[in-house]
Amino acid sequence: MGSLGESNSAIQLPVVDISDFSVEVGKRVLKAATKYGFLYIDTKGTGFTEEMVTREFDLSRQFFALPDGEKEPCRINQTNRGWTGMYGEILDPKAQRRGDFKEAFNMGEFQEGKPQQPIPKFLESHIAELAEFERTCKQACDRVLDLLGLGLEVEEPNFFSSRHTQPSGCTVRLLHYPAIPADVDYQPDVDVRAGAHSDYGSITLLFQRPSQPGLEIRTPEGTWAPVPVIPEGYDAPTFPPILVNIADLLSYWTNGILKSTVHRVIFPKDARRGGEDRYSIVYFSHPGNDVELTAVPSKIVAAHHLKEGEEVGYGGGATSKRALTAHEHLLSRLNATYDFRGAKTKEEIGATA
Repeated sequence: MGSLGESNSAIQLPVVDISDFSVEVGKRVLKAATKYGFLYIDTKGTGFTEEMVTREFDLSRQFFALPDGEKEPCRINQTNRGWTGMYGEILDPKAQRRGDFKEAFNMGEFQEGKPQQPIPKFLESHIAELAEFERTCKQACDRVLDLLGLGLEVEEPNFFSSRHTQPSGCTVRLLHYPAIPADVDYQPDVDVRAGAHSDYGSITLLFQRPSQPGLEIRTPEGTWAPVPVIPEGYDAPTFPPILVNIADLLSYWTNGILKSTVHRVIFPKDARRGGEDRYSIVYFSHPGNDVELTAVPSKIVAAHHLKEGEEVGYGGGATSKRALTAHEHLLSRLNATYDFRGAKTKEEIGATA
């Protein structure tokens, strides 16, 4: 595995207030998404409260503090729901020498307020709170997506949100990145908490804790730039803004105008001297399974032409002569990430011709 490379100084991303649903705000979201692939959204106007987010982090810590034996009945399966333990995921298989230094718990869509998967017993008394968080995530994503639609001057109102139906790959993911154990052969030049990757859906929400940095994004110059948990000038030291990033499917939908920016999570530079565990919560927004990823009805998109050698999407790309469906793309990316999934048939991942 090659060296992780040197990081640039922290990148300064814009913070957008999405309280006002207008073309002006849509253009601001589009400008940020086009330039960086990442932006912050102010927590006001999203439906989230500090209490709600803190509660979700508290439940996450309680879950990961359980012995592995109590988490095992919730082991991740072919539905992409459940718990995956340390090193169980390898997001950059071409470069990493072993799996990511993290564990995760994926919760798929809630139907009528109920999870559609096994959950630990202690969470059964918190179903209402978990469902509220998931519902608020979807509402915030739908708003950001439709603001992008305004910015792109998409002809059909609510084009994006109307295609984010159930069933889909939408997922709330609880993440725990432990501090480095003393008995682990950690090599700072090659080991990471989460390998370089793009996200698989349409957009992603990332919730972080103020004292737990680590996210970096790949710049157009091919270097890595750290992303602060709280950007300069943001006046909420205990309640960071929500980080939003563009994922693969918006790249397909916009013929490459929007880029699914590659990112990773690294250890602090002083990791050998201790440091603290990192916890984050992610919401992956996905369209309905059968939605085809054809270019959106927009003059801006129609006028956009890829540069020579430029590709749409990342990490697998559009390899079929017909449009991929959202479900086919998700399966192809998951199959590359998890060894346990094994080889899939053409019928499962979609024909490639």
